Amino acid sequence: MSYFQLQPAEMELQELADSYWQEAGERERQLEAAAYDAGASIRAGEHTLGNLETIVRWKSERMVHYLIGNSNESIRSALAIAASPNASTEDAVNALVSLRGVDIAIASAVMSAIYPERYAVLDFRALEALGHARHDVHFYTEYNNALKHLAECGIVTPQGDLPAPSPLHALERALWQWSRTHSEELQGQSEAVLTK
Repeated sequence: MSYFQLQPAEMELQELADSYWQEAGERERQLEAAAYDAGASIRAGEHTLGNLETIVRWKSERMVHYLIGNSNESIRSALAIAASPNASTEDAVNALVSLRGVDIAIASAVMSAIYPERYAVLDFRALEALGHARHDVHFYTEYNNALKHLAECGIVTPQGDLPAPSPLHALERALWQWSRTHSEELQGQSEAVLTK
């Protein structure tokens, strides 16, 4: 079983979640909003390449061109499984990673866009903020459960005016922002040591 240890202080998380959105560039904000709109469309039954592409573009522009290697039927089938309210995390991930251009991190983004209240995005920055960096289906299930548990504790609140207004996604933003800020601080310390 994986172990997650929150690196930032709990009392910092809401501020970090808010800071994430404020510091995001306009394009980053547009891509995220479009991804969650596409996820809502998938949840409503629109299992299309266009919706999948919108979400993949949000997480990894370089992976978009691989999507055309999938048939419309395989995309439709994978998205139908991922959007099924009864699908297990493992079944949803496995259906999505069967598609060309979709790895576990991208699959987690697709699942998060479809069900932002149920799934977190497997992101290296959020993992760093939890003291971890391993990627497989079982790990993602444990990671997602750990984030859902933290979100259910009420340490952050939904950001109602932002895409995917769920405590789970606010927590993701907080963890991502903590990692970005932490990395910048470490880089600044390294540069200070080199200039001495």
